[in-house]
Amino acid sequence: MPEDVRNLVIIGSGPAGLTAAIYASRSLLKPLVVAGRTPGGQLMITSEVENFPGFPEGIMGPDLMVKMREQAEKFGTDFLDDDITSVDFGKRPFELRVGDRTLLAKTVIVATGASALWLGIESEKRFMGKGVSGCATCDGAFFRNVPLAVIGGGDSALEEALFLTRFASSVTVVHRRDELRASKIMIKKANENGKISFIWDSVVKEIVGDKTVSGVVLANVKTGAETKLDVKGVFVAIGHKPNTEVFAGQLPLDEKGYIRLKRGSSTEIEGVFASGDVHDHRYRQAVTAAGWGCVSALDAQKYLEEHTTG
Repeated sequence: MPEDVRNLVIIGSGPAGLTAAIYASRSLLKPLVVAGRTPGGQLMITSEVENFPGFPEGIMGPDLMVKMREQAEKFGTDFLDDDITSVDFGKRPFELRVGDRTLLAKTVIVATGASALWLGIESEKRFMGKGVSGCATCDGAFFRNVPLAVIGGGDSALEEALFLTRFASSVTVVHRRDELRASKIMIKKANENGKISFIWDSVVKEIVGDKTVSGVVLANVKTGAETKLDVKGVFVAIGHKPNTEVFAGQLPLDEKGYIRLKRGSSTEIEGVFASGDVHDHRYRQAVTAAGWGCVSALDAQKYLEEHTTG
């Protein structure tokens, strides 16, 4: 049976969703956060966060998410630690399914984020946060004066490599093909940077080390030959995938699956808003996601003030 109609349901519990919850609950909207079965977003697999304002000594990613959730709960946010299975934005109020449970909402904020694409090898998981990262801006400063590897061949990989040269002694870009997929301007910048070198036609077979990364075993895709590259960190930059599968056919998505915004945080569906990495494929930072969370909560509040729904 459907539940009572909520003023606001927030889908997702990363920095965007939790910031939206804090603002919305302080505005007495009594939001419900559908947090997911693995709540907290990408910061749950991040080690130390040094660039989130207010924590001069740094804070562990999971600890930051716990604090943000506690703050939202303090102001009256309800949480449901489960996954949305389907939505119907063609009805008023909106219908959201969580298993056999139906949630009704006057407004919805989609803050499901994006997931980094990973190599899919066991050693990658083992060294996550111990030398393996998916974000140079987040973790680059931890790798000063040591050799690093970046895996990938697109603009994202070269952006990561160029940023890492600020800290690393050298950066080796490993690409499975014999030419880059990146734009010409990015290739030119990388080629002109003396700290960047390339290994072609190669994939990562294994990441090795004791407690932290000490190297990668590479396999040549043409010859099968294996070589070891000594590095202290591995940055995987093979792309991100927005978590928008459940919204296909319900919200306008771009060619990569990110939600398109109309104005502010508003989508094409009046009363449905998007927040954070689910639409922002450029910045992908905890602090920018939190900023979008604030924006979407204020937009939802304004919408509710201007519209009277049953």
